[in-house]
Amino acid sequence: MGETQPGPWRMMDLPRIQDARGNLTSIEAQQVVPFEIKRVYYLYDVPGGGSRGGHAHKQLEQLIIAASGSFDVVVDNGRKKETFSLNRSYFGLYMPPMTWRELENFSSGSVCLVLASRHYEEEDYHRDYYDFLADVRGGR
Repeated sequence: MGETQPGPWRMMDLPRIQDARGNLTSIEAQQVVPFEIKRVYYLYDVPGGGSRGGHAHKQLEQLIIAASGSFDVVVDNGRKKETFSLNRSYFGLYMPPMTWRELENFSSGSVCLVLASRHYEEEDYHRDYYDFLADVRGGR
């Protein structure tokens, strides 16, 4: 596994076994993924060009993978903002806590696979961007 860029969030190369019959990628907690996986979910049937996200997590870590198709992930930690295009199933975008994310430009038929470090907890969400910024900048 190699990381393709530094920073609070980062693209990660996932192990890939290539074969004429098709490729295989395996993902192992605390081996490939830098956290214990507590929850897995996926987004699908998002209309072409559609968007999801629009929140941050206070403690949750995630690995976001384009299992099929493509989409963009706009990440923001209150100081730096960056856009990643996910379009290969052997790359994952690691999201540390306190990272605002917007998922957009979904291709038709795409599947977004998310591995999460915690079970669903509504109180872990920042759903208002300005509250998120206040928290990041020490306002609370």
